[in-house]
Amino acid sequence: MIFKYLFDPALSQASYLIGCQATGEAIVIDPLRDVDRYIDLAAREGVRIVAVTETHIHADYCSGTRELALRTSAQIYLSGCGPEEWRYQFAVADRVIEVTDGQVISVGNIRLKVRYTPGHTPEHICFLVKDGAVSDKPMGMLTGDFLFVGDVGRPDLLETVAHEQGSMETSARALYHSLQALHDLPDYLQIWPGHGAGSACGRALGAVPQSTLGYERLVNWALQPQTEAVFVTEVLRGQPEPPAYFAVMKQVNRDGPAPLGGLPVVPHRSGFEAQQWSEQLGLVIDARDAEAFAERHLRASLNIPGTPTFASWFGSLVDYGSSVWLLSPDEAQGERLVRELMSIGYDRIVGVSVANDALEGVDTWTVPQRSAVALSGALGRDGLTVLDVRNLAEWATGHVRGALHIPLPELPRRLDELPIDGTIVTMCASGARSAIAASLLLLAGAPSVENLDGGMQAWTNGGLTVTTDDALPDRRVPVTDGTGPEIPVFVDRRKAERSGDGATWNGRR
Repeated sequence: MIFKYLFDPALSQASYLIGCQATGEAIVIDPLRDVDRYIDLAAREGVRIVAVTETHIHADYCSGTRELALRTSAQIYLSGCGPEEWRYQFAVADRVIEVTDGQVISVGNIRLKVRYTPGHTPEHICFLVKDGAVSDKPMGMLTGDFLFVGDVGRPDLLETVAHEQGSMETSARALYHSLQALHDLPDYLQIWPGHGAGSACGRALGAVPQSTLGYERLVNWALQPQTEAVFVTEVLRGQPEPPAYFAVMKQVNRDGPAPLGGLPVVPHRSGFEAQQWSEQLGLVIDARDAEAFAERHLRASLNIPGTPTFASWFGSLVDYGSSVWLLSPDEAQGERLVRELMSIGYDRIVGVSVANDALEGVDTWTVPQRSAVALSGALGRDGLTVLDVRNLAEWATGHVRGALHIPLPELPRRLDELPIDGTIVTMCASGARSAIAASLLLLAGAPSVENLDGGMQAWTNGGLTVTTDDALPDRRVPVTDGTGPEIPVFVDRRKAERSGDGATWNGRR
């Protein structure tokens, strides 16, 4: 038996290739859209990919199941469980074999037995893996987004992302019963989850890539003896705000991602061409770090640093219908980021340029930084607004008195809550998310924006006080443009036109 674990740090996502050495056949589970990694791995291992499957309709990345089947002529196996509205819409056209609880997928001597585990999503399935050449007992379970190391998959996404009102409690109860049904499985069973630490599909995932069911029974809070009511309350408590692009991915993966036929061609362009795009009011994404962007950048560009969270923030803040120009420190990073965007289903990069070339010979802009001490001394002054873009759980633990709270993923849809004049100082935990927020506000036409250097860490390290007196209720803004498919809506740069006699800020003078 060949067992290969592939992990993508940008999405904290795990996929698996399992092969039978006797027959030279293999199956891939939960592939990303960049399928060359699986094809190349299979070639190195001397096996042929004959089957591909996935545990559920993913929300956090664009599935590579259709792409891999197209490239390898593999048979697709998908969940046939759950309600009709959450069944795979492309199943008939692609001659998919739909599988349900108890059915077995055979690849050579490898057996994958389907186990229906609703909760994270209504169609979710897991796979008990047997090496038939060795034993008729399962050696492990591919758990997808059902059971993680140290946690379980969040059951609230149908409500917070797909807006099925009242579904999160129903899903949480289904998840409880799916967990209870594990009692018949042995402690030695290995657990191979679909995500690691950093994924937004759970609240507190462990960084260890695998575990055993016995160990999880000892340490995983969700597998401890507890009533259904206690479990439901706990599993819904403190879940992070999901990235806005999750709504797009749920729909795309249900209906069937468009096949690419290969990796995207990276459109390398000159710095001069990038300047022309910017002058024509095209959206520019600057992937340099926040410090470099603050020092100098093209006017009205959006700063999303090319860190492991790049794709997640891009998907949360940029409309999938917009075409963008990407600036990166070098060509290699630009190619990597284009591939990461492909993994979340975004294919509208019209140009990639080296940032220093694009900044050569043109007027550039800055993002002023304000220290915690300076902000403390200015609190309460007319015309000063502190904008805290941390998530709700962070805000509830303590925040600057009088600050306005809008989590960064919600900011593009809540710009009308900000004042039309004065100075806005953005802040977060360390200054990273608030730097993105500052660039977004400048892009939207805000007349004066600063970033709190060091964020809340600098504030508390300086001995400055915080409050919890005005903690807010859980408010999650629907991710929709109100015209059809629920997609992230990014403020159009053309609504931030500047002229000699002033600026239009969020469509207002």
